[in-house]
Amino acid sequence: MARAAGVSAATVSRVFNGGRVTAERAERVLRSAAELRFAPNRVARALRMQRSSVIGLIIPDIENPYFNSLARGAEDAAQRKNFSIVLCNSDLNVDKERRYLDTALAEQMAGVIIAAASRSHTDLSRFTEMPVVAVDRRPLGATVDAVMVDNQHGGEQATAHLLRSGYRRIACITGPEGAAVSEERLTGFRVVMGEHLRELGQDQAQLRDLIRYADFQPDGGRTAMCDLLALEEPPDAVFVTNDLMAVGVLEALRVADREPPRIGVLSFGGVPRTSLVGPSLSTVDLPSYDLGRTAVGLLLERISGKEKPHQTVVLQTSLQVRSSSVGPTACP
Repeated sequence: MARAAGVSAATVSRVFNGGRVTAERAERVLRSAAELRFAPNRVARALRMQRSSVIGLIIPDIENPYFNSLARGAEDAAQRKNFSIVLCNSDLNVDKERRYLDTALAEQMAGVIIAAASRSHTDLSRFTEMPVVAVDRRPLGATVDAVMVDNQHGGEQATAHLLRSGYRRIACITGPEGAAVSEERLTGFRVVMGEHLRELGQDQAQLRDLIRYADFQPDGGRTAMCDLLALEEPPDAVFVTNDLMAVGVLEALRVADREPPRIGVLSFGGVPRTSLVGPSLSTVDLPSYDLGRTAVGLLLERISGKEKPHQTVVLQTSLQVRSSSVGPTACP
């Protein structure tokens, strides 16, 4: 048909796929199509359009409400631009994550948004043509756009709030040792508590006894809190660096009859589920929805062919004081 219309095959494709073509050439193509009774393969066209409008979203824990909210932000932003999201759960397993990345390349997805399973082992080196945006954490050595949270500042906000509320022996339960978000939130805790202890002329080494690493899951938070309660001098407050662990912390405190405000608890994330197992909590809210929304915006700019240096967008946390009774009370 291209020969009959006196145009290239690419011009015919643009006419039937909504590309830019001069009115004169478009008329010639359509006239020839009518004369030859040509009908474009709508199924093949639909498949091509689907491949070019699908975004892969790879997250480490589909059961974590934080990533649920992130996914919702990504989906809402993608739908507004007629893109679809395919959600993939890596379970923090690098091999599983790699299979999803292989699938994204094989299926010629429009792009990938990834919260990496591992900063040191997630490999994005094959993605030289397909755009990628890292969200929440960025693999080491990866030259990609990224959307991050100022986790250290959030840790500082949380610890400072507990100090202002009258607590003094404050513990921190954070995620797996070596994980970027765990260490960043813990650093914020160390900075504020270190300064507080210096002002009091106290030994900062005592902080080591008040730090516990867990697995970002309720059972991990429960175990860590039980361990802290077993200390000769238990903490009077605890900063928990994600909401799922805070669920376990509150359960442990309820069993021990030491619920807030007897022992203060401040969680990181602002997920409503924590209110189901105990009193309302003050939280450091993570902009999880905005993480997903912003990541899609960056990715769509790359998909459109926009040339610019890679950038990192850092979103801020916010302290939300939800509990009405804040401050330590004496044990009976």
